[in-house]
Amino acid sequence: MAERSLEEKFRRAAEVVCRQGLVPFPVNETSLEILKISIGDVEEELDLVYAFRDKASQTAEELEKSSGMPAEKVERAAKSLAKKGFIFNQPSSSGVMVYRLLPLMNVGLMEYKFMGQLTGTEEEKRLAHLFEELFRQVSDQIQQNYDNLIPVFKAAPPVDRTVPAKTKEEGKPIRIIPVSRDVSVPEETILPSQSVEEIINKFDEIAVGHCFCRQRRSVLGEPCKTHAPVLNCFTFGKSARHTASQGFAKMISKEEALRIMKEAEEAGLVHKAFHPLSQENRPETSICNCCKDCCDTLNLWRDGVFPLCNSTYYLAVVDEDACTGCGECEDRCSTEAISVNEEGKAKVDEKACFGCGVCARFCPVDAVSLKEGFRRVRILPPRLREVKG
Repeated sequence: MAERSLEEKFRRAAEVVCRQGLVPFPVNETSLEILKISIGDVEEELDLVYAFRDKASQTAEELEKSSGMPAEKVERAAKSLAKKGFIFNQPSSSGVMVYRLLPLMNVGLMEYKFMGQLTGTEEEKRLAHLFEELFRQVSDQIQQNYDNLIPVFKAAPPVDRTVPAKTKEEGKPIRIIPVSRDVSVPEETILPSQSVEEIINKFDEIAVGHCFCRQRRSVLGEPCKTHAPVLNCFTFGKSARHTASQGFAKMISKEEALRIMKEAEEAGLVHKAFHPLSQENRPETSICNCCKDCCDTLNLWRDGVFPLCNSTYYLAVVDEDACTGCGECEDRCSTEAISVNEEGKAKVDEKACFGCGVCARFCPVDAVSLKEGFRRVRILPPRLREVKG
């Protein structure tokens, strides 16, 4: 059989990487260029990526068979690909090392490439622009097939879970409206942690890296308008071990984690927790602290690329008698779920509110409370193009 060219190896590796994750990415010049910069002309690594074509998670023995490579080559290539952000390599609960091929984003190559301390290299700039171009291309695809994708959007699982702010600026608790006693909750329902403090206290291994969204936007020449702190992207347990060992993050103490979380909350950032396979009854793997203008999840939703899929246990509720219509809540809301109406009162769109508590935290007259009640929030991406008749 004729030896495959380097270009062929890049293309078939790209075909495997681009179909990982929730949404497939196109295999085109943009995605190929991302791989060429990120992997380089290392043929054994391209061959190992291709070995994941039928199964995204494999043991070393499985990879030896699927790649046709000896054990030492598999280990060397996998270790290098993990450092480059393509492979998650941590032992399973039974102690067996498992190698999982990561997607281009959410959570994968893009996040890990921009999670470490950036140094201002041309490669960082080039990758930032390439990802931006790839997202634009995906937006075009989504918009052209919008009607066909609506059922898919409506059934999409929650990408993350909002963990609300619990205190106001001056430190007093935000008012919580308890769930009605008339509402029956299934006995098997396991309520996930509802505060960042509770999450942090569950883990002995905590790592923190830089916000990949704010860092990438800064590289693109769009620094955060809110001047939000950057070192507040958390991973826990197995994920913490991985990000720290690859140099994407650093291990910190619970005390330091709590201090950073408080700083993020004071900056008005939204706590977003991630669970394995979007299952809230499983321990959190990470927490992002998102700002309104830089967050990729929010921007890709606004740009018509992906739906905003989230789970939450709270809903913002406005006391109209107390509301003065100052607009502070409207300015701070990430999903445009709250706005001041013609009567000068803040109104909440329940379908768009993911219960982050930022509006309640910064309301100067205590007019906003948080009402309990588990919800799934799915907001369709906007239709950005006119439908031609």
